[in-house]
Amino acid sequence: MQVFDWQTITEKHGPLVWQTAYRLLRHEADAADCFQETFVAAFEFSQKQRVRNMAGLLTRLATIRAIDKLRRRARNSPARWEDAAPHAAVSREPGPDTSALSKELAARLRAAISRLPETEAKVFCLRHFSDMSYREIARELQIKTSAAGVLLHRAKARLREILLATEPEEMRSSHGTSR
Repeated sequence: MQVFDWQTITEKHGPLVWQTAYRLLRHEADAADCFQETFVAAFEFSQKQRVRNMAGLLTRLATIRAIDKLRRRARNSPARWEDAAPHAAVSREPGPDTSALSKELAARLRAAISRLPETEAKVFCLRHFSDMSYREIARELQIKTSAAGVLLHRAKARLREILLATEPEEMRSSHGTSR
């Protein structure tokens, strides 16, 4: 059995776990819960299996936990999406309209990710939020590199469908598409 210094691991990898959780959740309390759950899950995992890549394991666990929270949010309180991270709308450069649109789009994207099949959501988040290569994603999820590419392609296609289907009417009319 491996023995880890969890204090050191938390200090070394804590910022990565926090960034992964917060980037997806955009809500401090939820990110804090996800942070704690990630380290508990990593500890439990390390008791059962050998850990070869602690940073990769923590990123994967944080991503899974954050996606689970997004799904619970979507099921329990759709109105909460707009309330998440009110400080995120503050920007130094763009005007309030741009900030509001960005915030709305980010909320819609989080909601859409929560509707993806689990593996597609993981692949999308690992690629776009954790900036992992296809090879790293494949290694992390124990799939082939080509499968990572296919899953990412499917995730993007489904996200497009979901986002278009949930696009507010005023946005559709502003860029010429109609339903």
